[in-house]
Amino acid sequence: MPKMSDTMTEGVVAKWHKNVGDNIKSGELVAEIETDKATMEFESFQEGVLLYKGVEEGKAAPVDGILAILGKAGEDYKALLEEESKKSAASGQQSAETTKTTETKPAVSAETEPAPSPTPGVKTIKAAPVAQSQVAESSADSRVKASPLAKKLAAGKGIDLSRIMGSGEGGRVVKRDIDWFKPGSFVASQGMMQGGVNEESYDEIAVSQMRKTIARRLAESKFTAPHFYLTMEIDMTRCSDARESINAISETKISFNDLVIKAAAAALRQHPKVNSSWMGEHIRVNHHIHIGVAVAVEEGLLVPVVRFADNKTLSQINAEVKTFAQKAKDKKLQPADWEGNTFTISNLGMFGIEEFTAIINPPDSCILAVGGIKETPIIRNGKMARAQIMKVTMSCDHRVVDGVTGAKFLQTLKGFLENPVVLLGQSSI
Repeated sequence: MPKMSDTMTEGVVAKWHKNVGDNIKSGELVAEIETDKATMEFESFQEGVLLYKGVEEGKAAPVDGILAILGKAGEDYKALLEEESKKSAASGQQSAETTKTTETKPAVSAETEPAPSPTPGVKTIKAAPVAQSQVAESSADSRVKASPLAKKLAAGKGIDLSRIMGSGEGGRVVKRDIDWFKPGSFVASQGMMQGGVNEESYDEIAVSQMRKTIARRLAESKFTAPHFYLTMEIDMTRCSDARESINAISETKISFNDLVIKAAAAALRQHPKVNSSWMGEHIRVNHHIHIGVAVAVEEGLLVPVVRFADNKTLSQINAEVKTFAQKAKDKKLQPADWEGNTFTISNLGMFGIEEFTAIINPPDSCILAVGGIKETPIIRNGKMARAQIMKVTMSCDHRVVDGVTGAKFLQTLKGFLENPVVLLGQSSI
Protein backbone atom coordinates (compact mmCIF):
# COMPACT_ATOMS: atom_id res chain seq x y z
CA MET A 1 0.00 0.00 0.00
CA PRO A 2 1.70 3.22 -1.14
CA LYS A 3 1.68 6.40 0.92
CA MET A 4 -0.18 8.83 -1.34
CA SER A 5 -0.33 11.83 1.01
CA ASP A 6 1.71 13.21 3.88
CA THR A 7 -1.00 12.34 6.42
CA MET A 8 -2.06 8.95 5.04
CA THR A 9 -1.73 5.98 7.41
CA GLU A 10 -3.95 3.50 5.58
CA GLY A 11 -5.79 3.26 2.29
CA VAL A 12 -9.08 1.76 1.12
CA VAL A 13 -9.29 -0.05 -2.21
CA ALA A 14 -12.19 1.70 -3.92
CA LYS A 15 -11.96 -0.39 -7.09
CA TRP A 16 -9.73 -3.02 -8.66
CA HIS A 17 -9.06 -2.60 -12.38
CA LYS A 18 -7.18 -5.90 -12.68
CA ASN A 19 -8.01 -9.48 -11.74
CA VAL A 20 -5.81 -12.33 -10.52
CA GLY A 21 -4.04 -13.84 -13.53
CA ASP A 22 -3.94 -10.62 -15.57
CA ASN A 23 -0.67 -9.44 -17.11
CA ILE A 24 0.28 -6.00 -15.88
CA LYS A 25 2.71 -3.60 -17.50
CA SER A 26 4.64 -0.87 -15.74
CA GLY A 27 2.57 2.32 -15.54
CA GLU A 28 -0.71 0.46 -16.07
CA LEU A 29 -3.70 1.32 -13.86
CA VAL A 30 -4.21 -1.41 -11.25
CA ALA A 31 -6.59 0.03 -8.64
CA GLU A 32 -8.21 3.16 -7.26
CA ILE A 33 -7.15 3.92 -3.69
CA GLU A 34 -9.20 6.08 -1.32
CA THR A 35 -6.80 8.09 0.82
CA ASP A 36 -7.63 10.47 3.65
CA LYS A 37 -8.29 13.28 1.17
CA ALA A 38 -9.12 11.89 -2.26
CA THR A 39 -9.54 8.80 -4.40
CA MET A 40 -6.37 8.37 -6.43
CA GLU A 41 -5.30 6.06 -9.23
CA PHE A 42 -2.58 3.53 -8.39
CA GLU A 43 -0.34 2.58 -11.31
CA SER A 44 2.00 -0.39 -11.19
CA PHE A 45 5.69 0.44 -11.06
CA GLN A 46 6.71 -3.03 -12.26
CA GLU A 47 5.66 -5.72 -14.73
CA GLY A 48 4.30 -9.17 -14.00
CA VAL A 49 1.24 -11.31 -13.48
CA LEU A 50 -1.19 -10.41 -10.70
CA LEU A 51 -0.87 -13.45 -8.44
CA TYR A 52 -2.67 -12.25 -5.31
CA LYS A 53 -4.93 -9.45 -4.06
CA GLY A 54 -4.24 -8.56 -0.46
CA VAL A 55 -7.20 -6.23 0.01
CA GLU A 56 -10.81 -6.61 -1.08
CA GLU A 57 -12.74 -3.71 -2.57
CA GLY A 58 -14.05 -1.47 0.20
CA LYS A 59 -11.49 -2.79 2.70
CA ALA A 60 -8.49 -0.95 4.18
CA ALA A 61 -4.83 -1.81 4.53
CA PRO A 62 -2.06 0.09 6.36
CA VAL A 63 0.62 1.94 4.44
CA ASP A 64 3.33 -0.57 3.40
CA GLY A 65 0.93 -3.47 4.01
CA ILE A 66 0.46 -6.00 1.22
CA LEU A 67 -1.81 -4.57 -1.47
CA ALA A 68 -1.08 -7.17 -4.16
CA ILE A 69 1.65 -9.55 -5.30
CA LEU A 70 3.04 -9.56 -8.82
CA GLY A 71 5.37 -12.22 -10.24
CA LYS A 72 5.72 -14.84 -12.91
CA ALA A 73 2.78 -17.04 -13.86
CA GLY A 74 2.54 -20.00 -11.48
CA GLU A 75 5.15 -18.60 -9.10
CA ASP A 76 4.68 -19.52 -5.42
CA TYR A 77 3.82 -16.38 -3.46
CA LYS A 78 2.74 -18.04 -0.22
CA ALA A 79 6.23 -17.73 1.29
CA LEU A 80 5.87 -13.94 1.10
CA LEU A 81 2.55 -14.08 2.94
CA GLU A 82 3.99 -16.36 5.63
CA GLU A 83 6.94 -14.01 6.11
CA GLU A 84 4.59 -11.04 6.47
CA SER A 85 2.46 -13.02 8.94
CA LYS A 86 5.54 -13.84 11.04
CA LYS A 87 6.55 -10.17 11.11
CA SER A 88 3.07 -9.17 12.30
CA ALA A 89 3.10 -11.89 14.98
CA ALA A 90 6.56 -10.85 16.20
CA SER A 91 5.48 -7.21 16.35
CA GLY A 92 2.37 -8.16 18.34
CA GLN A 93 4.40 -10.29 20.76
CA GLN A 94 6.87 -7.46 21.33
CA SER A 95 4.01 -5.08 22.05
CA ALA A 96 2.49 -7.57 24.51
CA GLU A 97 5.84 -7.99 26.32
CA THR A 98 6.21 -4.22 26.59
CA THR A 99 2.74 -3.97 28.09
CA LYS A 100 3.51 -6.78 30.54
CA THR A 101 6.66 -5.13 31.86
CA THR A 102 4.70 -2.00 32.73
CA GLU A 103 2.37 -3.99 34.99
CA THR A 104 4.80 -4.19 37.92
CA LYS A 105 2.45 -3.13 40.71
CA PRO A 106 1.22 -6.14 42.78
CA ALA A 107 -2.47 -6.82 43.07
CA VAL A 108 -4.17 -5.37 46.14
CA SER A 109 -6.87 -7.26 48.00
CA ALA A 110 -10.26 -5.62 47.80
CA GLU A 111 -10.78 -6.56 51.45
CA THR A 112 -7.79 -4.56 52.70
CA GLU A 113 -7.56 -1.55 50.37
CA PRO A 114 -9.91 0.35 48.10
CA ALA A 115 -9.66 -0.33 44.37
CA PRO A 116 -7.49 2.22 42.53
CA SER A 117 -9.38 4.97 40.77
CA PRO A 118 -8.62 5.70 37.09
CA THR A 119 -8.42 9.37 38.03
CA PRO A 120 -5.07 10.32 39.65
CA GLY A 121 -5.39 11.61 43.20
CA VAL A 122 -8.94 10.30 43.68
CA LYS A 123 -9.67 7.34 45.98
CA THR A 124 -12.62 5.04 45.62
CA ILE A 125 -14.21 4.17 48.99
CA LYS A 126 -15.91 0.82 49.22
CA ALA A 127 -19.44 1.29 50.55
CA ALA A 128 -20.91 -0.89 53.26
CA PRO A 129 -23.23 -3.67 52.02
CA VAL A 130 -26.87 -2.67 51.62
CA ALA A 131 -29.80 -5.02 51.61
CA GLN A 132 -30.91 -5.84 48.07
CA SER A 133 -34.53 -4.97 48.79
CA GLN A 134 -33.51 -1.54 50.05
CA VAL A 135 -31.52 -0.82 46.88
CA ALA A 136 -34.38 -1.88 44.63
CA GLU A 137 -36.87 0.21 46.60
CA SER A 138 -34.65 3.29 46.57
CA SER A 139 -33.96 2.90 42.84
CA ALA A 140 -37.62 2.59 42.02
CA ASP A 141 -38.57 5.60 44.16
CA SER A 142 -35.93 7.81 42.50
CA ARG A 143 -36.81 6.65 39.00
CA VAL A 144 -40.59 6.80 38.94
CA LYS A 145 -42.43 10.09 39.30
CA ALA A 146 -46.20 9.96 38.75
CA SER A 147 -49.31 11.94 39.49
CA PRO A 148 -51.81 10.39 41.97
CA LEU A 149 -54.32 9.84 39.15
CA ALA A 150 -51.68 8.14 36.99
CA LYS A 151 -50.74 5.84 39.89
CA LYS A 152 -54.38 4.91 40.42
CA LEU A 153 -54.96 4.20 36.72
CA ALA A 154 -51.74 2.19 36.48
CA ALA A 155 -52.69 0.08 39.50
CA GLY A 156 -56.12 -0.59 37.99
CA LYS A 157 -54.63 -1.70 34.67
CA GLY A 158 -51.74 -3.60 36.22
CA ILE A 159 -49.13 -1.39 34.53
CA ASP A 160 -45.62 -1.14 35.96
CA LEU A 161 -44.89 2.60 36.17
CA SER A 162 -41.16 1.97 35.85
CA ARG A 163 -41.78 0.95 32.21
CA ILE A 164 -43.21 4.32 31.23
CA MET A 165 -41.21 7.40 30.24
CA GLY A 166 -43.31 10.26 31.55
CA SER A 167 -44.19 13.25 29.39
CA GLY A 168 -44.94 15.54 32.33
CA GLU A 169 -42.62 18.09 33.91
CA GLY A 170 -39.33 16.53 34.95
CA GLY A 171 -40.32 13.18 33.36
CA ARG A 172 -43.39 12.80 35.57
CA VAL A 173 -45.89 10.13 34.48
CA VAL A 174 -49.33 11.66 33.93
CA LYS A 175 -52.76 10.37 32.84
CA ARG A 176 -52.09 10.63 29.10
CA ASP A 177 -49.04 8.41 29.46
CA ILE A 178 -51.19 5.65 31.01
CA ASP A 179 -53.87 6.09 28.34
CA TRP A 180 -51.39 5.71 25.50
CA PHE A 181 -49.23 2.99 27.04
CA LYS A 182 -49.16 -0.37 25.26
CA PRO A 183 -48.24 -3.56 27.18
CA GLY A 184 -44.79 -4.92 26.29
CA SER A 185 -43.40 -1.51 25.27
CA PHE A 186 -40.99 0.84 26.96
CA VAL A 187 -41.53 4.15 25.21
CA ALA A 188 -42.56 7.70 25.77
CA SER A 189 -46.27 8.44 25.65
CA GLN A 190 -47.83 8.25 22.19
CA GLY A 191 -49.55 11.58 22.86
CA MET A 192 -46.13 13.15 23.07
CA MET A 193 -44.69 11.17 20.14
CA GLN A 194 -47.43 11.48 17.50
CA GLY A 195 -45.89 11.48 14.06
CA GLY A 196 -42.45 10.55 15.43
CA VAL A 197 -40.37 7.45 16.06
CA ASN A 198 -41.65 5.44 19.01
CA GLU A 199 -38.87 2.88 19.32
CA GLU A 200 -35.11 3.04 19.70
CA SER A 201 -33.07 2.57 16.53
CA TYR A 202 -29.90 3.85 14.93
CA ASP A 203 -27.56 3.50 11.98
CA GLU A 204 -23.82 2.90 12.19
CA ILE A 205 -21.78 4.47 9.42
CA ALA A 206 -18.22 3.36 8.73
CA VAL A 207 -15.70 6.16 9.26
CA SER A 208 -14.02 7.12 5.99
CA GLN A 209 -10.29 7.68 5.66
CA MET A 210 -10.96 11.39 5.21
CA ARG A 211 -13.06 11.64 8.37
CA LYS A 212 -10.44 9.71 10.39
CA THR A 213 -7.74 12.14 9.29
CA ILE A 214 -9.92 15.20 9.94
CA ALA A 215 -10.62 13.90 13.45
CA ARG A 216 -6.96 13.19 14.18
CA ARG A 217 -5.49 16.40 12.75
CA LEU A 218 -8.06 18.75 14.26
CA ALA A 219 -7.86 17.05 17.66
CA GLU A 220 -4.08 17.48 17.57
CA SER A 221 -4.49 21.13 16.59
CA LYS A 222 -7.17 21.95 19.17
CA PHE A 223 -5.43 20.28 22.10
CA THR A 224 -1.83 21.15 21.14
CA ALA A 225 -2.02 24.73 19.87
CA PRO A 226 -3.30 27.23 22.48
CA HIS A 227 -6.13 28.90 20.55
CA PHE A 228 -7.45 32.39 21.16
CA TYR A 229 -10.02 34.28 19.09
CA LEU A 230 -10.39 37.80 17.70
CA THR A 231 -13.69 39.00 16.22
CA MET A 232 -14.22 42.14 14.15
CA GLU A 233 -17.12 43.71 12.25
CA ILE A 234 -16.42 44.91 8.71
CA ASP A 235 -18.65 47.28 6.75
CA MET A 236 -18.94 45.62 3.33
CA THR A 237 -21.14 48.33 1.78
CA ARG A 238 -18.45 49.79 -0.50
CA CYS A 239 -17.10 46.32 -1.22
CA SER A 240 -20.56 45.21 -2.30
CA ASP A 241 -20.89 48.22 -4.59
CA ALA A 242 -17.45 47.54 -6.09
CA ARG A 243 -18.35 43.88 -6.67
CA GLU A 244 -21.54 44.85 -8.52
CA SER A 245 -19.57 47.26 -10.72
CA ILE A 246 -16.93 44.63 -11.49
CA ASN A 247 -19.49 41.93 -12.34
CA ALA A 248 -21.36 44.35 -14.60
CA ILE A 249 -18.37 44.67 -16.94
CA SER A 250 -16.43 41.44 -16.36
CA GLU A 251 -17.12 38.00 -17.83
CA THR A 252 -15.97 36.44 -14.55
CA LYS A 253 -18.48 36.88 -11.74
CA ILE A 254 -16.48 37.72 -8.64
CA SER A 255 -17.74 36.45 -5.28
CA PHE A 256 -17.35 38.02 -1.84
CA ASN A 257 -15.10 35.11 -0.95
CA ASP A 258 -12.73 36.05 -3.78
CA LEU A 259 -12.50 39.57 -2.36
CA VAL A 260 -11.82 38.23 1.15
CA ILE A 261 -9.04 35.96 -0.16
CA LYS A 262 -7.45 38.84 -2.06
CA ALA A 263 -7.72 41.20 0.93
CA ALA A 264 -6.33 38.59 3.34
CA ALA A 265 -3.37 37.95 1.03
CA ALA A 266 -2.62 41.68 0.83
CA ALA A 267 -2.90 42.00 4.63
CA LEU A 268 -0.58 39.02 5.17
CA ARG A 269 2.08 40.75 3.09
CA GLN A 270 2.05 43.56 5.67
CA HIS A 271 1.87 41.21 8.69
CA PRO A 272 4.25 38.30 8.05
CA LYS A 273 4.01 36.99 11.63
CA VAL A 274 0.42 35.94 10.91
CA ASN A 275 1.77 34.07 7.88
CA SER A 276 3.96 31.89 10.10
CA SER A 277 4.12 28.34 11.45
CA TRP A 278 5.12 26.78 14.78
CA MET A 279 7.84 24.20 14.09
CA GLY A 280 8.62 23.11 17.65
CA GLU A 281 12.14 24.44 18.07
CA HIS A 282 11.67 27.45 15.81
CA ILE A 283 9.02 29.61 14.14
CA ARG A 284 8.93 29.59 10.34
CA VAL A 285 8.03 32.98 8.85
CA ASN A 286 6.86 32.31 5.31
CA HIS A 287 7.74 34.83 2.63
CA HIS A 288 5.28 33.28 0.17
CA ILE A 289 1.52 33.50 0.72
CA HIS A 290 -0.43 30.30 0.05
CA ILE A 291 -4.04 30.56 1.23
CA GLY A 292 -5.99 27.40 1.96
CA VAL A 293 -9.71 27.65 1.17
CA ALA A 294 -11.97 25.24 3.07
CA VAL A 295 -14.27 23.31 0.73
CA ALA A 296 -17.08 21.10 2.07
CA VAL A 297 -17.54 17.65 0.55
CA GLU A 298 -19.84 14.80 1.56
CA GLU A 299 -17.22 13.04 3.70
CA GLY A 300 -15.93 16.17 5.44
CA LEU A 301 -13.70 19.09 4.58
CA LEU A 302 -10.83 19.62 2.16
CA VAL A 303 -8.52 22.63 2.00
CA PRO A 304 -7.07 23.20 -1.48
CA VAL A 305 -4.47 25.95 -1.71
CA VAL A 306 -4.42 29.14 -3.78
CA ARG A 307 -0.68 29.65 -4.22
CA PHE A 308 0.94 33.08 -4.28
CA ALA A 309 -2.51 34.56 -3.74
CA ASP A 310 -1.17 38.09 -3.27
CA ASN A 311 0.16 38.06 -6.85
CA LYS A 312 -3.10 36.91 -8.46
CA THR A 313 -6.03 38.88 -9.81
CA LEU A 314 -9.57 38.40 -8.58
CA SER A 315 -10.44 36.55 -11.80
CA GLN A 316 -7.55 34.13 -11.32
CA ILE A 317 -8.52 33.50 -7.69
CA ASN A 318 -12.14 32.94 -8.72
CA ALA A 319 -11.19 30.44 -11.43
CA GLU A 320 -8.86 28.48 -9.13
CA VAL A 321 -11.36 28.21 -6.29
CA LYS A 322 -14.12 27.01 -8.64
CA THR A 323 -11.79 24.41 -10.14
CA PHE A 324 -10.70 23.19 -6.72
CA ALA A 325 -14.28 22.95 -5.49
CA GLN A 326 -15.29 20.77 -8.44
CA LYS A 327 -12.21 18.57 -8.13
CA ALA A 328 -12.85 18.15 -4.42
CA LYS A 329 -16.43 16.99 -5.02
CA ASP A 330 -15.22 14.59 -7.73
CA LYS A 331 -12.41 13.33 -5.44
CA LYS A 332 -9.85 14.34 -8.03
CA LEU A 333 -7.67 16.62 -5.90
CA GLN A 334 -3.99 15.70 -5.92
CA PRO A 335 -1.52 16.11 -3.02
CA ALA A 336 -0.03 19.17 -4.72
CA ASP A 337 -3.48 20.81 -4.55
CA TRP A 338 -3.86 20.66 -0.75
CA GLU A 339 -0.30 20.90 0.59
CA GLY A 340 1.70 23.99 1.51
CA ASN A 341 -0.91 26.36 2.99
CA THR A 342 0.41 29.23 5.12
CA PHE A 343 -3.00 30.69 6.10
CA THR A 344 -6.56 29.36 5.86
CA ILE A 345 -9.99 30.88 5.24
CA SER A 346 -13.27 29.15 6.11
CA ASN A 347 -16.46 30.84 4.90
CA LEU A 348 -19.94 29.79 6.10
CA GLY A 349 -21.65 33.04 5.22
CA MET A 350 -23.53 31.47 2.31
CA PHE A 351 -25.33 29.23 4.83
CA GLY A 352 -26.66 32.13 6.87
CA ILE A 353 -24.06 31.81 9.65
CA GLU A 354 -23.32 35.25 11.12
CA GLU A 355 -20.17 34.30 13.02
CA PHE A 356 -18.29 31.21 14.20
CA THR A 357 -14.88 30.04 15.36
CA ALA A 358 -12.70 27.60 13.42
CA ILE A 359 -9.94 25.21 14.48
CA ILE A 360 -6.49 26.11 13.15
CA ASN A 361 -5.43 24.08 10.11
CA PRO A 362 -1.85 22.84 10.76
CA PRO A 363 0.80 23.98 10.08
CA ASP A 364 -0.79 27.46 9.93
CA SER A 365 -0.77 29.71 12.96
CA CYS A 366 -4.13 31.31 12.09
CA ILE A 367 -7.44 30.61 10.39
CA LEU A 368 -10.05 33.21 9.43
CA ALA A 369 -13.72 32.29 9.93
CA VAL A 370 -15.97 34.42 7.70
CA GLY A 371 -19.66 34.93 8.45
CA GLY A 372 -22.48 36.18 6.27
CA ILE A 373 -23.21 39.78 5.30
CA LYS A 374 -26.20 41.25 7.14
CA GLU A 375 -27.90 44.61 6.57
CA THR A 376 -27.58 46.44 9.89
CA PRO A 377 -28.51 49.94 11.11
CA ILE A 378 -25.45 51.97 12.14
CA ILE A 379 -24.57 55.56 13.05
CA ARG A 380 -22.52 57.20 10.30
CA ASN A 381 -21.46 60.86 10.60
CA GLY A 382 -23.97 61.32 13.40
CA LYS A 383 -26.89 60.02 11.35
CA MET A 384 -28.68 56.69 11.18
CA ALA A 385 -27.69 54.71 8.11
CA ARG A 386 -27.87 51.19 6.73
CA ALA A 387 -24.71 49.13 6.30
CA GLN A 388 -23.86 45.62 5.14
CA ILE A 389 -21.94 44.20 8.08
CA MET A 390 -19.81 41.06 7.94
CA LYS A 391 -18.25 39.51 11.04
CA VAL A 392 -14.92 37.70 10.87
CA THR A 393 -13.25 35.74 13.66
CA MET A 394 -9.59 34.79 13.53
CA SER A 395 -8.36 31.81 15.54
CA CYS A 396 -4.71 32.29 16.51
CA ASP A 397 -2.01 30.00 17.84
CA HIS A 398 -0.72 31.92 20.87
CA ARG A 399 2.69 30.25 20.53
CA VAL A 400 3.23 32.26 17.34
CA VAL A 401 0.76 35.16 17.23
CA ASP A 402 -0.01 37.53 20.09
CA GLY A 403 -3.25 39.46 20.51
CA VAL A 404 -1.86 42.77 19.25
CA THR A 405 -0.33 41.10 16.17
CA GLY A 406 -3.64 39.47 15.29
CA ALA A 407 -5.59 42.67 15.94
CA LYS A 408 -3.35 44.72 13.65
CA PHE A 409 -3.78 42.16 10.88
CA LEU A 410 -7.58 42.38 11.20
CA GLN A 411 -7.42 46.18 11.13
CA THR A 412 -5.51 46.00 7.84
CA LEU A 413 -7.95 43.45 6.44
CA LYS A 414 -10.86 45.68 7.47
CA GLY A 415 -9.23 48.68 5.77
CA PHE A 416 -8.86 46.81 2.47
CA LEU A 417 -12.45 45.52 2.43
CA GLU A 418 -14.01 48.80 3.53
CA ASN A 419 -11.94 50.70 0.91
CA PRO A 420 -11.78 48.30 -2.06
CA VAL A 421 -10.23 50.97 -4.28
CA VAL A 422 -7.01 50.59 -2.29
CA LEU A 423 -7.18 46.80 -2.64
CA LEU A 424 -8.01 46.74 -6.35
CA GLY A 425 -5.38 49.35 -7.07
CA GLN A 426 -2.73 46.78 -6.22
CA SER A 427 -3.59 44.53 -9.15
CA SER A 428 -5.92 44.24 -12.12
CA ILE A 429 -9.30 42.58 -11.86
